[in-house]
Amino acid sequence: MTEKENKLEELVLQEAIVSATGINAEMLQIGIKGDPSMRETALVRERYDSPLDKIYQQLEPVLKDLLLNRGIYQLFIGFNNAEIRTRSLFDPLREEIHAAEKLVNNDYVERHFPPIPYEEKIAAMREMYNQLYSSELYRKLPKHWQSIVRKRHDSWQPMEQEEVLTILSTLSSMRNMPEFYLRNATISVVQSVVRMQFNCDGTQIVRAKDFQQFIEDNMP
Repeated sequence: MTEKENKLEELVLQEAIVSATGINAEMLQIGIKGDPSMRETALVRERYDSPLDKIYQQLEPVLKDLLLNRGIYQLFIGFNNAEIRTRSLFDPLREEIHAAEKLVNNDYVERHFPPIPYEEKIAAMREMYNQLYSSELYRKLPKHWQSIVRKRHDSWQPMEQEEVLTILSTLSSMRNMPEFYLRNATISVVQSVVRMQFNCDGTQIVRAKDFQQFIEDNMP
């Protein structure tokens, strides 16, 4: 590539909060401040249990099952509104929205989420990237984006199964913190990233491999 194309690639990867290749390796986490009116009143607003809070003990193993044993590669958990958003390997360009209380029904899960072993799901993701890499669409990309896609494909590592378990096992504790507590979380197997938003409207974005360190540094 030319010097200009190299510079464009560098800018693309540096400018986004989470770029095509994920979070900057030098950063443990990324914090984003939210609405000041929510931040300044976080400690005085009355707190209520949501419908999801009441069933989370039943729901947690279902969420683990979705990410580890079924086609789901991205999961949004709305603790505040009991909304579960899913993205599936079997329909990768669409997002589905489910009521949390329905997911504790095994028949509902079986109807909506076809099973696939984790290793096969990851292999299928790699195959999708292979197809993009060899497609006419790829050849239409600017040179700097071709380089980004190629490097991402060559170095891509999904979230480990143990990381999925650690993250989902910790969310309830983060939800139950006394002052600044979790409102929602997004777990992306593809990007190996966790995005968490809190009652102060602040957001934290953490790489899965750094999640345990984030917990040790930020939870009492």
